[in-house]
Amino acid sequence: MLIHLKTLGCRLNEAELETWAQAFQKAGHQITRELNNAHIAIINSCAVTADAARKSRQLIRRIHRENPTAKLVVSGCYATLNEDEAAQLMGVDLVVSNKDKDQLVEKTLSSLNLDSMPAMSTEPGEISLFSRGRQRAFVKVQDGCRYRCTFCIVTVARGEEISRPVQKIIDEINSLHQQGINEVILTGVHLGGYGGDVDSNLTDLIETILDQTNIPRLRLGSLEPWELPKNFFSLFKNPRLMPHLHLPLQSGSDSVLRRMARRCKTEEFAKIVEQARHQIKNFNITTDIIVGFPGETEEEWQESLEFIKKISFGHIHIFTYSSREGTKAATLPNQVTHVIKKQRSKQLHALADTMKQQFMTQHLGQEFAILWEGHKQTLNDNKYLVFGYTPNYLKVACTINLENHIENQIINTQLDSISENYVNGSLMQ
Repeated sequence: MLIHLKTLGCRLNEAELETWAQAFQKAGHQITRELNNAHIAIINSCAVTADAARKSRQLIRRIHRENPTAKLVVSGCYATLNEDEAAQLMGVDLVVSNKDKDQLVEKTLSSLNLDSMPAMSTEPGEISLFSRGRQRAFVKVQDGCRYRCTFCIVTVARGEEISRPVQKIIDEINSLHQQGINEVILTGVHLGGYGGDVDSNLTDLIETILDQTNIPRLRLGSLEPWELPKNFFSLFKNPRLMPHLHLPLQSGSDSVLRRMARRCKTEEFAKIVEQARHQIKNFNITTDIIVGFPGETEEEWQESLEFIKKISFGHIHIFTYSSREGTKAATLPNQVTHVIKKQRSKQLHALADTMKQQFMTQHLGQEFAILWEGHKQTLNDNKYLVFGYTPNYLKVACTINLENHIENQIINTQLDSISENYVNGSLMQ
């Protein structure tokens, strides 16, 4: 049978999709990117915001509309928080909640009475075609979160923390590398909490991966700043661990952070950033910021802006706060008006763009090993633009001839100039 997989939301959702793809293929079925040909469509939904839940519903309806004969399976956070609603949407044949995600493939094949004879199991090399960009793959190492930030619905949807056994993670990374994947990103709802239930921790996991795999590049997904152990940054002495961390700040005002129930104050955050930049050259810190959290005064907003300027992030994911039923923040007084949130968002976007330009400028004239990806843009004169990333996650573009192919190669490249959202480089070979 032909299986079509679709996701909304976080990198963890993408990692789960890749795991399902491999499991379906091992069971003798095929993954297709063409929805019209699919016998089964799997949707990994999102509900991090009310808008994400709405988009999940829209995607479910669109998938059914475009291929009404396909069996439709829905999982993810929207399906978990709104199981009855999801089950009643037209075309939905099966809802698999987050707690049963590990059995999604088995449940799909058994519950839908799909008794067709599977083809011979595909060769492992075909599995990687589903992996994102064919150069990097997301590997889920844990699920769930012990914390209860007042704005977050994901902790409700994902449940208690569960860590994957180290050996399973090692085996998956080695398998991906054998398929041609050159970069792996470790993901989880609460990545820093890895190991609490399997007698391990994130540092030990990273050390074991670096010791027992030969994957050229290892990255970490979003990591809460309060969970970095004392000697964490010494891990980055190994050049295979990429010098970039996404540390969600959420606000630069300590009083707002208290209302959010965040566990890291701005002073502590600043020390972490200082330590990283002191110990590792060109270390990149990116972050998340929520604009217009309930009760955010103009004074708190200005305080937040000043702290963000002080840190100077390489990139900021900006989220305008929207009330999410089921969270404590939705019940807080003094909700910020839409007009003020829009004004503050515009201010922060301008600041974020300035900081990003400054960060890119600091790297001009330097040489970095770039992993070139499949995304390309055709130009005139038989040339095309290819894109890749530096170890510290700067997006780089290079113009090459149409007959050249550098996809999935790691090539030293000099950074020459800045375009709007990326750096232009020239290959050194």
